[in-house]
Amino acid sequence: MSRQLKQSLSNTLTLFYPLAGRIDVEDRSVVDCNDAGTEFIEARVQAPLNHVLLEPITEQLKHLMPGAGDATAGARPGAALVAVKITFFDCGGIAIGVCVSHMLADLASAMTFLNAWAASCRGEAEVPRFTLDLADYFPPREFPDSPAHLRKLTSNEKKIVTKRFVFNKEKLEALKQAAASPSGSNVKNPTRVEVVSAFIWKHFIDVAKSENPETKGTFAASHAVNLRGRTSPPLVLENVFGNCFMSTTALSDASNAAFHDLVSKLRSAIKKVNDDYIREAKTGDSYLNDVSKLVSPIMNGELELCAFSSWCRYPVYEVDYGWGNPISFCTSFAPMKNTVILVNSRSGDGIEALIAMPQHNVAVLETQIRLLSCTPTQINS
Repeated sequence: MSRQLKQSLSNTLTLFYPLAGRIDVEDRSVVDCNDAGTEFIEARVQAPLNHVLLEPITEQLKHLMPGAGDATAGARPGAALVAVKITFFDCGGIAIGVCVSHMLADLASAMTFLNAWAASCRGEAEVPRFTLDLADYFPPREFPDSPAHLRKLTSNEKKIVTKRFVFNKEKLEALKQAAASPSGSNVKNPTRVEVVSAFIWKHFIDVAKSENPETKGTFAASHAVNLRGRTSPPLVLENVFGNCFMSTTALSDASNAAFHDLVSKLRSAIKKVNDDYIREAKTGDSYLNDVSKLVSPIMNGELELCAFSSWCRYPVYEVDYGWGNPISFCTSFAPMKNTVILVNSRSGDGIEALIAMPQHNVAVLETQIRLLSCTPTQINS
């Protein structure tokens, strides 16, 4: 099994050859396609797999990832851009942990790579459809603020922990009803991602208000938006490999944070990323300006940011290496305050939210989620 996984990975890297290279030490915008390869680790655990799955504690699951789930490892000069860890359990189960450097690939691209590797492991010869010409559509641009400056936006002295929260079908229906029911609400057919994002965003706003009832600050919620399929014609970016996404931001003040209003603001922000906006960003400054104008307010404490990334449309439970679909999926990311990743539950009708937040906020959110059988009026209050 290990040999099969390793050989098929090697075969797949010949197609995705930049992933076998290294970030240039002198110019971090360049990948040296030197065929340096990937990091491949094997481990054995003297316990059955269900011991991990019954209580999926995020901190423990990190040990199933290469580098203990360090999401920044692939950005370091000389580091492997893909790292794999195969963990074998006494029961015969296996865990496959994969880290793909975000400097080269977004989730859509990582999924293309993983599915190609899985197909090769199954013995299928079909070559995935993808191109490496994203820079032809979006030529490299200089961002107005340095990465070191931007990293300060997420620094926080409080203890940040990552917790997993599950929104089952019943809780999602309660949230949808709450978003659409109030008089004056213009939200029609809210999506699962919209209502979960708004619910979590509202939680962070409510916590800030409880800690400082006099707060007059502004609260922002950003969503990473996949650009594939959003252009006209849609096939222009459909198969590109790389980081083909934009972050869009909704704003709210503390006095105007009704749940249905937050859903509406998130919907409007995501809808803004259309063909015209994407085309303008190719040569214009509108997108860079939208992002850079948030920097000073966040640095000055005038703006509280909650950053979302939805993985719900990606087939993470369909990556089959030849032994069937995975029975569980999780991810790891840098523990930056108020960062949220949304993933489909295995049943497909629920959402799991992985949230990085201050330790003292965890119990409050757990209570709010347990009470999601409450009436729409209570959710919107």
